Amino acid sequence: MKKSVGAKTIVYPTPVLIVGTYDDQGKANVMAAAWGGICCSRPPCVAVSLRKATYTYGNIVARKAFTLSIPSESYVEQADYFGLASGRDVDKFAVTGLTAVPSELVDAPYVGEFPFALECKLLHTIEIGLHTQFIGEVVDIKAEESVLGEGGALDIEKVRPILFAPENRGYYGVGEFLGQAFSIGRRM
Repeated sequence: MKKSVGAKTIVYPTPVLIVGTYDDQGKANVMAAAWGGICCSRPPCVAVSLRKATYTYGNIVARKAFTLSIPSESYVEQADYFGLASGRDVDKFAVTGLTAVPSELVDAPYVGEFPFALECKLLHTIEIGLHTQFIGEVVDIKAEESVLGEGGALDIEKVRPILFAPENRGYYGVGEFLGQAFSIGRRM
């Protein structure tokens, strides 16, 4: 029997997304966000929800663009730092030693050392409550060749993305392969 645990912000898995923007001076900035993910197939779109108090919020509104860099497990410390410090006060790229790479297609940077990044132009802004959801159309994905598998598809076991658990505020890796989607259910 299930027990009610109340209304909470929990969905698993919750990806760790690094949102890249430029400020009004052209300085590259990144922040960690977990409230986001895929929201449309055609056009390909992602959504990320941010509080108005964040430095990144104003940057997205002003520049109409953002990137989502996906850190691998080996960069968990840097990803966590991106969520602790504010770009108003510190240059996060300088502190972490990571590289801000200018997007070729949108007015935002991505993290060069992370396995892949989505370049997004702002499509919609939705005021929800404490958070504002930014929906970005994915205009391109930049990926390291080392994380590509068969046919050029991103291989999750090579990317090794970081997952966030809101309940215990912990970071996790991806678990084992369980079966091929849209296939294993046919055995029923």
